[in-house]
Amino acid sequence: MFPGIPMLNYDVVVIGGGPAGMAAAARAKELGLNVLLLDENDYLGGILPQCIHPGFGLHYFREELTGPEFAARLAKRLVELGVEYRTAARVMEIRNYSDLEKVVIFTSPSGAYQAWAKAVIYAAGARERHAFEIGIVGDRVAGVYTAGEAQTLMDIYGVLPGKEIVIVGSGDVGLIMARRFALEGAKVKAVIELMPYPGGLARNVMILRDFDIPLYLSHKVVEVRGKGRVERVKVVKVDENLNEIPGSEFWIEADALIISAGLVPSVKKLTAIGVEIDPSTGGPVVNDRLETSVPGVFAAGNALLINDLVDYVAEQGELAAEGAKEFIENGGIESRKWIRVEKGENVRLLAPHRLSGERDVYLYLRVARPMEDVELRIPEVGKRVKLSLATPAEMLRVKLKAEEIRDAEKLTVEVVRE
Repeated sequence: MFPGIPMLNYDVVVIGGGPAGMAAAARAKELGLNVLLLDENDYLGGILPQCIHPGFGLHYFREELTGPEFAARLAKRLVELGVEYRTAARVMEIRNYSDLEKVVIFTSPSGAYQAWAKAVIYAAGARERHAFEIGIVGDRVAGVYTAGEAQTLMDIYGVLPGKEIVIVGSGDVGLIMARRFALEGAKVKAVIELMPYPGGLARNVMILRDFDIPLYLSHKVVEVRGKGRVERVKVVKVDENLNEIPGSEFWIEADALIISAGLVPSVKKLTAIGVEIDPSTGGPVVNDRLETSVPGVFAAGNALLINDLVDYVAEQGELAAEGAKEFIENGGIESRKWIRVEKGENVRLLAPHRLSGERDVYLYLRVARPMEDVELRIPEVGKRVKLSLATPAEMLRVKLKAEEIRDAEKLTVEVVRE
């Protein structure tokens, strides 16, 4: 206990008010748990309120929604269920005293609190990689933003971040931002992609052709120059080993550089309590209830692994809530044995990492390189799923039934040609 700090008591504390956290809190409440949801922003929804484009909800709500619409649906569900939540609530620390005794210390406009709980669901999302992480040097000038910062400027505050823009990264976020900039009247001078193939879904890559935006594959931005504000960026071609090719440099004049170079799960508060991290996902190692290596601490959404669909994020939130319910009722997640799940050929990352074999489960995975006419195979149990296309941009999700896997000692997942 912390003398002088008001003490609150719950079954579950959910950290993060994005789609994973809201779905987790709602499901936990439906399961009869006393739940508190905390989010550091002034509003619920995570990044969804700034994602005004469509393409959300086809799996989860069975209809196509914008980001704000998806967030509003989940927020409405929270309110109708009577879930207690606090915004502008910044989590300072998680402490794990025992399997059924955890405390989340947070501050809010009304003061500091210690929230005691039997389980914690961590759904704090991810952070964006910034310019220094990807090796861009030069002047420290205005006009360099991450894609999320630029999206917030435009879609929350109505500010166009530049008039002549270069985007680093051809993932879905970068491509969608290219369209937003073009629609708002900015000139998108180029999209620069390090890999020899686009990082986004095919339908989003079409945006570049629709708006006549050049895409430079196997290129990288290495330098920014300007006086007070971005004036030009230096681009260089790379070889098959991603090494810079001497003499291939050229400059592009621009007043804004948008970094869309990927997301990294936000896990500092998990590592502080000893949660095991998977280097390939950047998120925690979890079992099929999405429980981390610390009993009673669950993870979901982009804090677990970077998803391509918000629908999967919300789905993982609900799975974590169901795990928390089982944990609290039984004093732990029990299994006769844990089946290891390992990455095979052309699998870059996957989760969950351990399966009980006692329940149906979804595997989430991404391939290392794009391939057509392939099979997802799990040789130990004879599982085969045909795929016309597998790309690193698209998360693959496959359901395994308990009866398929319960006798296995381990599972190796591979995506290979038929």
